[in-house]
Amino acid sequence: MVETHDRAVRRSVAAIWLGRRRYQPVHEFMRALADARHEGRTADTLLLLEHEPVITLGRAAKREHILVSDGERAARGVEIVETGRGGDVTFHGPGQLVAYPIFDLKPDRCDVRRYVGDLTSVMERIALRFGIGAGRVSGKVGSWVDRAAIARWPGEQAARDLAKIGAIGVRISRWITMHGFAFNVAADLSGFELIVPCGILDHDVTSIAALKGDAPPVASVAAESLPIFADVFERSIGPLTDAATRDLSFEALGVGLARS
Repeated sequence: MVETHDRAVRRSVAAIWLGRRRYQPVHEFMRALADARHEGRTADTLLLLEHEPVITLGRAAKREHILVSDGERAARGVEIVETGRGGDVTFHGPGQLVAYPIFDLKPDRCDVRRYVGDLTSVMERIALRFGIGAGRVSGKVGSWVDRAAIARWPGEQAARDLAKIGAIGVRISRWITMHGFAFNVAADLSGFELIVPCGILDHDVTSIAALKGDAPPVASVAAESLPIFADVFERSIGPLTDAATRDLSFEALGVGLARS
């Protein structure tokens, strides 16, 4: 594909559903994919998945924000991994849509604030698909809702019961993106009680299921997110490749040939 700034011809993105995976193997594959993208050996790729229970530590993480002992954490089957993303401590687990865009932001999207804002917009629009109004809070990264006004985001100043529905933590090197966001669909929110989520003490975490009483499978939300990603990032995305049972390798996932 010839790259152009004409909106009618968009850069292609390979969208891959990985199913439920442990964190560390995905992290290693994501780093290899980012290197390959920088070298022009792959196209932009969007990894969508759920993680097995894990606490991840960003570059700004404070150990005191982990509220349980290593023994208690291990007894609950929760791993702990240090990462290179920005941010503090967070929790991933089944029922959470994790999105890892491995995108080349060059030549016209080399703006970290814009990129984080775009990820936030994707989460807001996913929430809206399920009748939930989400918005932003000054000085805090991520996607927020007002549990006193679920259907419509009233604005930060008017919100009466703030809760976080989606977290963002990114790493951008040579304008290639890594990591991304975690959006709570039907996650077991008790996992967040093990930590101070993103270092925020004064607000809870919520999910589609907690707000609406029910939620679709995460794989369905992943598929519904593709047109949103495509619109926000001005890319051609899809269809979603189901690779939930495939190995994490370039060959098995079919991402070894650049398409842009």
